[in-house]
Amino acid sequence: MNAISQLKPANELAKSNGVRFPNESVEYRHARDALLAEEIELRRHIERVAEQRRALPTGGAVPGNYAFIGENGRVNFSDMFGDKQTLAVYSYMYGPKRDQPCPMCTSLMAAWDGEALDVEQRIALVMVARSPIERLLAVKSQRGWRNLRLYSDVDGDFTRDYVSAEDADVPAFNVFTRRDGSIRHFWSGEMGSSTADPGQDPRGAPDLMPLWNILDCTPEGRGTDWYPKLKYDR
Repeated sequence: MNAISQLKPANELAKSNGVRFPNESVEYRHARDALLAEEIELRRHIERVAEQRRALPTGGAVPGNYAFIGENGRVNFSDMFGDKQTLAVYSYMYGPKRDQPCPMCTSLMAAWDGEALDVEQRIALVMVARSPIERLLAVKSQRGWRNLRLYSDVDGDFTRDYVSAEDADVPAFNVFTRRDGSIRHFWSGEMGSSTADPGQDPRGAPDLMPLWNILDCTPEGRGTDWYPKLKYDR
């Protein structure tokens, strides 16, 4: 028997939960237990997908040692790994023709700045954009980011290979591995407009933005006409 077949049914686990809140109705508890069973199944599905992702065959070899400009000058792609065997690269929408960076990317990066030191205990994590490094560091200073490592893909070779062949100003999240002296592509988020369900904003799963995960737990939800801003009144 495999591990999945040995799991207790989600409905059984939900019924044994035992959580109760003041003045809740029987109707609420029945509905909440039914939702809990679905949440348990979702957790299990997320783990199955993560296991399938980890089991991917070896990806393609990276075709070159791309050059970037970082806070301390020029670095090569291989340098970004540091002492780690895995490198995650988030390409954010702040091309040289943009007056301001993408608010959605900026929101995600603000959250990741707080997690970067924890993430980098296991893997290397960098942010890449096509704008000159001076513009990227200005945003970093303005937003008060302390831990994110930012790099400029000045010539765009990396972007054209792993983000957009047309050098479009679009986001991407790529993961690379370094094993036995070979740097290879491991995984990239491939969910976008062509894979979105009707009436749904394009997004990956699980969602990388804590913002949306928080709102998904509320009665207001994500909404259909609200997005993060670069500035607020307070």
